Parts: sequence; structure tokens; C-alpha cells
Amino acid sequence: MTRRFTITVRRKPGLSDPEGATTQKALQDLGYTNVDAVSFGRVIAVTLDAEDDEQALRQVEEMCDKLLANPVIESYDIEPAL
Repeated sequence: MTRRFTITVRRKPGLSDPEGATTQKALQDLGYTNVDAVSFGRVIAVTLDAEDDEQALRQVEEMCDKLLANPVIESYDIEPAL
């Protein structure tokens, strides 16, 4: 059966986010002085065939650990997609 997941990858707390810092400064320069922080991440959509939800989730977690996220500097959340 086809299963769909949405994976959100972001930097771990406390690590620098150069894109976020640059974007925050640019927004403030544009007059959005109330912007306290900006962080960047990415969203990945995965569709796969699996016998059940547990097997599918386990495979997606393996994909994240092996390729889709860098576990040293990034964390990720996996959500079933509708």
C-alpha cells in the first residue's frame, strides 16, 4: 500500500544558522524590526510502498538517518501526509 510522509529537517538548537541570521537582518533593514529570529530548514515529501504504517515509518526513519538529514547538526520530524 502507498504511504506518504512529510519530513521537516532543521538545524539543532544552539547551532548557527547563517541563512537565518542574514535573512533576519535583511528583514529588519526592510523595516520589520519586530523580527526576533529566522531559521531555515527544508521539507521533504516521500512516497513509498509498504505493508503497514510501522514498516513504512521505520524505513523513512532509516532514510533520514542515512541520507536525508545530517544527524550531527540536524534534527527531523516525520509526519504522515494526507
